Amino acid sequence: MFKAKGKVFAAVAAFILGFAGCAAASNIKINGSTTVLPFAQIAVERFMAAQPEVGISISGGGSGNGIKALIDGNTDIANSSREVRKSEIEQGEANGVKIHETAVAIDCIVVMIHPSNTVTNLTFEQLKQIYTGQVTNWKEVGGPDSPIAVVGRDSSSGTYGTWQEMVVEKGDGETKSRVTARAQVVASSGAMLSTIAGNRFAIGYDGIGYVDATVKSVGVEGVEPSAAAAKDGSYPLSRKLYMYTDGEPAGNVKAFIDYLLSPDGQKIVSETGFIAITQ
Repeated sequence: MFKAKGKVFAAVAAFILGFAGCAAASNIKINGSTTVLPFAQIAVERFMAAQPEVGISISGGGSGNGIKALIDGNTDIANSSREVRKSEIEQGEANGVKIHETAVAIDCIVVMIHPSNTVTNLTFEQLKQIYTGQVTNWKEVGGPDSPIAVVGRDSSSGTYGTWQEMVVEKGDGETKSRVTARAQVVASSGAMLSTIAGNRFAIGYDGIGYVDATVKSVGVEGVEPSAAAAKDGSYPLSRKLYMYTDGEPAGNVKAFIDYLLSPDGQKIVSETGFIAITQ
């Protein structure tokens, strides 16, 4: 179980972070993953407080949307909870954009259920069967005799993409499994959390920084999600979180990313429930 840290950052509508008394126009745009949003937002606020001459706007519309905005020249930094795809690199090159990757944090994708559910652990195979609709009752995986309400993310989400690859399509080879048509789809990490918290039959997944006491985390293959398990690789649903730029970061963009990778910036990552990527 995790302490509430990320829920207040769940809004995904675009917003501009202003600094009181500063008339500078925004000159850095950040778009993308709602998973990255909690620590990125705080980092923006603190960076702008120290550098009031730099204006930054930040929005959280999903990893795919952020990378598309970078390819289209509509953002300076694309936050992403998945690696950029080969097709996106090619699209960028066609637009004269050379996508450059910077890993800024480590995350666990945490399997979440309602606190009243007695299930404590699920295997990859059980998760796949639940999400593809082969298992529809909790009693089939050691839980109560009640239906399973499957909750997933929309296809623009990097967390969705990682879940597809690591769970739903695991072991499929050329044939790719699909999430059951009965699944409820939510548009953000915050919406996922509130949906699971409000439905005693539900199962979902979210970044570790969003998980709080309103839901119950479930072990995967006998390993509980934690910072230590993510760092040593023992938790099987670990991943890195990224910021993508057009070429190597330069100027104020570099200054901001360097700040996020500094001890102060990585402390923000840890304080919001995610895992620092630097020592």
